[in-house]
Amino acid sequence: MDILPHDLQAYLDDHCDPEPAALQKLNRETHLKVLRPHMLSGHYQGRLLSFLSKMVQPKLILEIGTFTGYSAICLAEGLVEGGILHTIEVNREMEEIINSHLKSTNVENKIKLHFGQAEAIIADLEEDNFDLVFIDADKKNNFTYFQMTFDKVRSGGLIIIDNVLWKGKVYGDEKDTDTENIRKLNDQITVDPRVEKLILPVRDGLLVIRKK
Repeated sequence: MDILPHDLQAYLDDHCDPEPAALQKLNRETHLKVLRPHMLSGHYQGRLLSFLSKMVQPKLILEIGTFTGYSAICLAEGLVEGGILHTIEVNREMEEIINSHLKSTNVENKIKLHFGQAEAIIADLEEDNFDLVFIDADKKNNFTYFQMTFDKVRSGGLIIIDNVLWKGKVYGDEKDTDTENIRKLNDQITVDPRVEKLILPVRDGLLVIRKK
């Protein structure tokens, strides 16, 4: 998943804030018990998500793609008093591991967990003034999620999309459907005049978008 050389990534890991103990435990359990553990954000990306959230000081966050809850916990660290993070996961088999680790953190009461298809849940959400949206779900629908959430994000709010470098394939010659979909997403947002945007080469690529 990592785009950067291993020795550089190790250096970056060593020179950011340490991974909290509760997240170390979740990281380890995910790798021991869950298929495709590489989908977890991990130490460095998790600290970046926490950092961005603390800069925004959000009252309302939406996450699409909970997996085992690692990124939700990181993002919730930046919530202001009374703030809420809504997170959507399609796989209900994740419920036990998510809830067990939420209970081991100080953000349990700030996170509202939804199970089901993201499009339907997003459409039913009453909230329409999100400060931060993190999209890390099925990649073919990334642009759909971007479009569905855009009007629900306040001016100055952030939309962050994961995996936009797609193991380096987007700047290579690959023509498979997933790669082409992500290229199209990146290209469409690049020319969108409603936003400021940049791609950070963190793990598999984070597209950070600021709504004007």
